[in-house]
Parts: sequence; structure tokens; C-alpha cells
Amino acid sequence: MELVKGRPDGTQGRLEREIKVYDLLDSLGIEYLRVDHEETNTMEACHEVDRILDTLICKNLFLCNRQKTQFYLLMMPGDKVFKTKDLTKQIDSARLSFADPEFMEKYLHIKPGAVSVMGLMNDTENHVQLLIDRPVIESEFVGCHPCVSTASLKLRTEDVLNRFLKAVHHEPILVDLPEYEE
Repeated sequence: MELVKGRPDGTQGRLEREIKVYDLLDSLGIEYLRVDHEETNTMEACHEVDRILDTLICKNLFLCNRQKTQFYLLMMPGDKVFKTKDLTKQIDSARLSFADPEFMEKYLHIKPGAVSVMGLMNDTENHVQLLIDRPVIESEFVGCHPCVSTASLKLRTEDVLNRFLKAVHHEPILVDLPEYEE
């Protein structure tokens, strides 16, 4: 695995959803570093990628309410324990659970294991509310997938918040999730 600046040289073997991420980031003038790797669909598989990117990849959870009428993308530090009760109180939504993969595909055009903030570029009707745990916005960089789990990006958090999210018309809600002893 090698850290490189910007998009891949070619598109052969790459999914359209990945190329669309690079196209958007490039059109917004957002610089990013990229590493290609084997599929990473667990946090454990991300540790080597984290080391190469020299940043912690965010844990991205795709959640919904019981009625499956409200959807949320939660960005939080990958090593933090998540308990739904801590979030439900803050966003006033009872009985949160993981949303079914078909909703992830429908609204974000991504599959489980590749969910990331980049998928919001595909949510043109704002069906998904972005939630960000405060430590994520306090870090200089954020690591995420470009809508596929075979590559990872390192972007300035400031660029994600002030340029990317504005371009895709998503306003995040900041949450404060507690730290738990493991």
C-alpha cells in the first residue's frame, strides 16, 4: 500500500461511484491523499490503512428510526464505543438501529463496508442527516472511503465541513458521545 496524492491515473477496474468522488473533490479544489488496498469492511481491517494515512479512519454508522422514515449517517472516531441511547437523547429520535443495506444503496449509492461522508454527494434530496461526534471536527484530518471499501482518503476536516458538505447541501448536527472504558 502506498500513499499517493489525488486520483488514480486511470479508471480501469474502478467503480463509477469511486470516480464520481474524485471528480467532485477535484472540481471543488479539495486536495486529498489516497491509498488503494484490499477490501476493508471492519474497523480491524482499517488499522494498517490508518497507519499509512497517519490519521484515524472514522467509524461511519448508517442508522434509522424504528419506522424507517428518518436516516442518519454518524461519523465518530473509529476506536470509540457506540451506544444508541447516547445518541437518541441528543437528536430526539427514539429506538435508533442500523438501517437496512437497501436504504444505504438507495440514498447514498454505497454498500456496507464502504459507507462514508462521501456518499452524501448522492443524497440529492437530503434523506440522510449527517451527525458528527465532536472529536471528529476537532481533528485536523479525516479519513474515509471514496464510496468503495478498496481505497481510503485523507482530507482536511475543514475542507469536508466547509467545502464538501456545502457543495452537497448537507448541514451536519454536532453530537457529543461519551467515552466508555473498554
